[in-house]
Amino acid sequence: MNSPASTDIWQKDVPRLALEGRTYLIDAVLSVAALHLRFKNPEDKVMIEASHAYSASTLAEYCRSLNKGITAENADALFLTSCLIAFQATASRLFIKEDSDLTDPSESHRRYALPLSWFHAFQGVKTIVATSWQWIRNSATVKVVIDSQPGFMLDLNPLGPESFFGHLLDDLDEELEQEDESNRAATNQGYFHAVCVLNWAHKNQYAPSALALPSTVSRRYVELVEAKRPRALAILACFFALLKRMDNVWWLDDVARREVMGLVSLFETGSKWWRHLEWPIRIALWDGEADAIPADIWGVERKENPPADGGVLSAETILNHIDLMAKMMDSTQGPQSIESIPVVGDLDGLVPPPLD
Repeated sequence: MNSPASTDIWQKDVPRLALEGRTYLIDAVLSVAALHLRFKNPEDKVMIEASHAYSASTLAEYCRSLNKGITAENADALFLTSCLIAFQATASRLFIKEDSDLTDPSESHRRYALPLSWFHAFQGVKTIVATSWQWIRNSATVKVVIDSQPGFMLDLNPLGPESFFGHLLDDLDEELEQEDESNRAATNQGYFHAVCVLNWAHKNQYAPSALALPSTVSRRYVELVEAKRPRALAILACFFALLKRMDNVWWLDDVARREVMGLVSLFETGSKWWRHLEWPIRIALWDGEADAIPADIWGVERKENPPADGGVLSAETILNHIDLMAKMMDSTQGPQSIESIPVVGDLDGLVPPPLD
């Protein structure tokens, strides 16, 4: 949500922090700028090289700083850098075909690559917040970023009569019976939470609300995506379909069609999951105005967020939840090193190209 306060953060506070010697934050800003210019000028090889080089430099300096430790002095800058890295990781999917090595003819029909960078990067932000919370808890900068997010309150009954995506949980008991007992509860919870987020974002008038999914899903759900579980992939297809309303945002340009159809290609002909993919396919292939999809196509009348006294989590409530999460991580895991923080995962196209 582009509130005046959050705009000031990115236009004023971030450059100020970056110029105070936080080279990783400078490089992160330049990386995003280069990526945007590359999008506007896709044939500009200088911008292609610049986006790769600044991305690689950002990651190198960021990881070095994390290895040295998060402190009161660098916590804000590391948090903001993690946000920019997450943004860059998702936006870089625009160029995955251009960045792939297609010199081998046998690879000309390579299969779709899962968008794991979306999850790894957002999970990295979540972990950075938890591990640095003792310092950024009272940061005016961080509070503005949190305040700028839409109210987030889920209907925790994904099987209820109002659940549009409840069908994605059909026959879940059968899948759980085949699950290792140690993972059974986490798998169930991961699926349930993801469907709850889909239901919430689907009804929300505010299109960016769908972006809550990659930042809030459990690690177990990400593992299920990596394992290419059909249910996890169907949920993911519905998530990307929700982003159809943001086709006019440069870094999400045509993402719904590309990702949904890519995910669909992973399902075998005759799979029982095809009926669960009908809605995301219909939305992904919608050729009308992206922000004017009619209710009979979308499947529900979208609603504005209810007022704060109607139950939406306030910023202070969110802060309290993060407080609890940070304390739990501190008590169960102890101090974290870079090896235990999922900083970015498999960011596509971040290896710097040869500059000769």
